[in-house]
Amino acid sequence: MSRIGRKDLAVIAIVMLIVVSVNPLLKIASGTDTPLAVVRGISMLPLLREGDVVILEKKPIEEISVGNIIVYRSVKGHLIIHRVIEIKKIDGITYFVTKGDNNPRDDSYLYEYPRGRGVTYDRVVGVVWSPFGLPFKIPYVGAVTLLIRG
Repeated sequence: MSRIGRKDLAVIAIVMLIVVSVNPLLKIASGTDTPLAVVRGISMLPLLREGDVVILEKKPIEEISVGNIIVYRSVKGHLIIHRVIEIKKIDGITYFVTKGDNNPRDDSYLYEYPRGRGVTYDRVVGVVWSPFGLPFKIPYVGAVTLLIRG
């Protein structure tokens, strides 16, 4: 594993400064109070790595589709970044069944929602902005926030 040098730290600091500076503008443009999210863990490998920063956009419920990567608030309050693998309508309520690309099963095994249901729209913070069908990410910049939060 290579060591992070002073130049690398300077680049990371500059990128973080830019990200923090544009955050208020991103809130307006994205339509969400949480326009940025930091990937934590390995559940979205190989596409998203721990420390990647993704940009979110708020989409109406009818514009979220299978294959979209959404960020939703967990039952414990933290953010989860996973892919929509199925959309269900039960008793007039839309549910998004989600799964990490690197996970063997959907998020019901994490006790994030009852088996056979999914995440409700009120828990969806945003959809990962994916121009040209690929999620836009800023690699490794969020690693600093993960170290600070522990």
